[in-house]
Amino acid sequence: MKKWTWTFWLLPIAVLIALDQAAKVYISANRTVYSEREVIPGFFYLTYLENRGAAFSIMQDMRWVLVAVTLIALIVMVRFFVKFSEFRARLPLSLLLAGAAGNLIDRVRQGFVVDFLHFYPFGYDFPVFNFADICVDVGAVFLAVWLLFLYHEPGVVQHEKKE
Repeated sequence: MKKWTWTFWLLPIAVLIALDQAAKVYISANRTVYSEREVIPGFFYLTYLENRGAAFSIMQDMRWVLVAVTLIALIVMVRFFVKFSEFRARLPLSLLLAGAAGNLIDRVRQGFVVDFLHFYPFGYDFPVFNFADICVDVGAVFLAVWLLFLYHEPGVVQHEKKE
């Protein structure tokens, strides 16, 4: 398996953060237009929202606690990023790092995270979210799959099943 240097990943992480921030700046600058803009009738809207909490608006108005927790999470993720050089580990960690950093930038700079993607799947009003949240969610799923099904502790012999 090819080893991927950490410097290879700096550009994709930076691009993801830049995309997230650019979308948030655009939506914020046009917040009156996007107070609730229908894109796909009855299903998808662009809705400007200032989220002063975490996912699903939990921990409202606990800005500095969320900043501290995010910084600790970023440190832990960087540690694991350095430890595991395998692509299947670094891809989800890159997504997690970019998403966490994108929302951290908002919290530090503005005191809230800008959310704007609003879906109504099957008539259900799903909470509004942003591009950084997508990175975190996809990264978490990929990391869980890697940890549960693909990662093997070094030095541990894996036995093959006999048929």
